[in-house]
Amino acid sequence: MHRPSLTIAALGTLLTLVAFTAPLATINSTASTLGSDAAGTTWILSSMSIGLGAALLTAGTVSDDFGRRRSFVLGAMVLAAGSIGCAVAPNTLIFVVARVLQGLGGAALVASSLGIIAHTHPVGPLRARASGIWGASLGAGIALGPLVSASLDRIATWRDAYWLLAVAGVALAYAAHRRVDESRTDSPRGLDPAGALLLGLGVSALLAALVEGRQGWSQPLPIGLFGASALLLAIFVIVEYRGESAMLDMKLFTQPAFVAATFAALMTGAGIIALMSFMSGFLGNAYGIDALGAALLLFAWSGTSVVTALLARRIPPRVSGGTQLAVGMLGVAVGQLFLLGLSEDSTWTRLIPGLLIAGVASGVVNAALGREAVASVPDGRAGMGSGANNTARYVGSAVGVTVVAVLAVPVGTPSTAGLVEGWNSAVLFTTAASIVGALVVLACRRTASTS
Repeated sequence: MHRPSLTIAALGTLLTLVAFTAPLATINSTASTLGSDAAGTTWILSSMSIGLGAALLTAGTVSDDFGRRRSFVLGAMVLAAGSIGCAVAPNTLIFVVARVLQGLGGAALVASSLGIIAHTHPVGPLRARASGIWGASLGAGIALGPLVSASLDRIATWRDAYWLLAVAGVALAYAAHRRVDESRTDSPRGLDPAGALLLGLGVSALLAALVEGRQGWSQPLPIGLFGASALLLAIFVIVEYRGESAMLDMKLFTQPAFVAATFAALMTGAGIIALMSFMSGFLGNAYGIDALGAALLLFAWSGTSVVTALLARRIPPRVSGGTQLAVGMLGVAVGQLFLLGLSEDSTWTRLIPGLLIAGVASGVVNAALGREAVASVPDGRAGMGSGANNTARYVGSAVGVTVVAVLAVPVGTPSTAGLVEGWNSAVLFTTAASIVGALVVLACRRTASTS
């Protein structure tokens, strides 16, 4: 086991998730400073997911073919550059573009980190332990991001969180250059820029259609955007199926284990991550809870998931990864159901049981996803496995956040009653996403056992 490599790989994923969740607790003050309307606020929450979703698969191929350490270092520097852009952004458009750039850098960090772990940790208990630590870094990043940004917002301004991210990105790049050994696959596949562009444009068009549809679903603009998204994503599938250097081998979707891990990641993004991304802004607008208070409530979910992910390695080997995913996602659904039924008179204590239950279950899911992402692809393609899995997670998050915002924020000037009603609708959507994810995992497990 190469401990420095594991530490740096986990820190890369942690930094990406800190960047991803930084605006969650301070979304109201960020939107106010940038002059963002409801649509702009939604784009602030979903924009980094676009960069992550568009680039993760390509980043996985780049890291496998051209060097995992090299990709990791470049990703850290790009994330630092995007963070500087966020820190100095004068308006919503510049901030959103900088968030997409953060996502591109984070994609390289996340995809190469699992590749580094797979290279330095052989299959068995060592990799299970390393996957648990990687899964814990996901939860730790989600936990720290809102706390750091909310604390700095209270002391000075929300922009300081992005300056801190920039410094951390540069420091991590230097550490990786010095302490991580270079590695690459023995069977390179080549780049697929067309696939990356089609996926990014298709997801962006879908998000734009959902945002614009709030003004009227029968209007020409949302209909046109939905059509463009469907066309772009259909072309993406064709290009990937026929391309010799496809960033996603479509034949992997004939493997039940790959389908289970990828769909579980998609529904994790569309479910609990989407709901938690919206929660801080909702608490501020509906109940007057400040950014730090909202971040501490979010920590009840994310902090619990860190502990569970670390303990998940103690789950007996006879409990398969598919079983862990299915049980974990059902547990997430139960936790979300405890968040249902808020009223205008509800207090913050009403949320604690659901957040804790969802946190325990999310830790199990995160640890299992990290392991299954690598185990479900051929040897030497760890970057593709992690890229596909995390692409699904962040595409799901981008779409889920947008759907949650559409459901939870009434058009016009929302009242407290309207916000609470919208929250309950959003919880039903995200709970359904978690349940569907669990059912698909169980179906894939049954298919694998009978084939």
